[in-house]
Amino acid sequence: MKEKVRIGIIGTGFAKTVQIPAFQKIAGAEVVSVASAHSANAERVARDFNIAHYTGDWRETIKREDVDLICITTPPVFHKEMTLFAFGCGKHVLCEKPMAMNAAEAREMLEKSAEKNVLALIDHELRFLNGRQKARQLIQNGEIGKIRHAKYNFRAPHRGSPDAPWNWWSDIESGGGALGAIGSHVFDSLRWFTGAEISSVFCQMQTHVKERRDEKSGAMRPVTTDDENNLILRFADGTFTEDATANISTSMVEYPAYQNRVEFFGTRGAIRVEFNGEIFIGKAGEESWRKVEIDLNEGVEGARNTGWNNGFLALAAEIVKSLKENKIEVKDAATFADGYQVQLLMDAARQSNATDAIVKL
Repeated sequence: MKEKVRIGIIGTGFAKTVQIPAFQKIAGAEVVSVASAHSANAERVARDFNIAHYTGDWRETIKREDVDLICITTPPVFHKEMTLFAFGCGKHVLCEKPMAMNAAEAREMLEKSAEKNVLALIDHELRFLNGRQKARQLIQNGEIGKIRHAKYNFRAPHRGSPDAPWNWWSDIESGGGALGAIGSHVFDSLRWFTGAEISSVFCQMQTHVKERRDEKSGAMRPVTTDDENNLILRFADGTFTEDATANISTSMVEYPAYQNRVEFFGTRGAIRVEFNGEIFIGKAGEESWRKVEIDLNEGVEGARNTGWNNGFLALAAEIVKSLKENKIEVKDAATFADGYQVQLLMDAARQSNATDAIVKL
């Protein structure tokens, strides 16, 4: 039994707002090093969170003997290189989504993880919202019968203004865009809730804000990533699905308010889950939704409650618990095998958009 799990963080975006404060709330966890491509960012975060070591070289963080777990929270273009280097140093890895730039990279990462006796997870933290856990249990208990259809609606206004700066989110070569950032979560959610694979994808991607100003140069630069995508899916038949379909709408430019909602419609009724895990059930023969009482997750102080930080705190606690017990599995967490399957779906979505055709898997 380990007394303490020591963590190295690469990246100072999501890590700063959610991951570091979450780990610092957990007994037996200690963030010992933070790395950023910009050393000044790493220094500022280390100072703000009283972290002993910071660096502008991510390899330095990974190679430290006092680091057990590496959290990779960088743009996707760096995920493969950093993950493989971490595995080579015998480190456990929690990698941000999307797992990689494409399925070929993800497969290489998956195969390398299988060679090492380490924990290897993708940060699909929404699985750990209490409401999502309860809704999945209700689906598997047959509460709504066989799933016929799913709807996923994600809307956010965050990139609606053309004044938002050009950054890696705007750059396809860095792995930016709504499909990777949000669509990867949606694909993972649908697979996890239903226990079924997605058998075909039709996708239309859109870029509404086509230029943004580069903060460094001051020049306008073209946006090469999507800020909206719409998909139509089919599921393979499974224990909880029968000739099932799905619609997905994802947008980072829709006003006024944030929404992250998933709905499942079955032969006996329907389940709706909101961004923070609130659950509603509508049964066949009834005319309204009924709220299911649950305890909502604890959140991270100072972080806006959009579901992500609450889910991450719960996931982080389970990761620390497993590593303290020298285990390399975390119940319900997304594995590299899950990440690879999601990457196949994203590749299919991009192919569908490019060819205006349904892609079968």
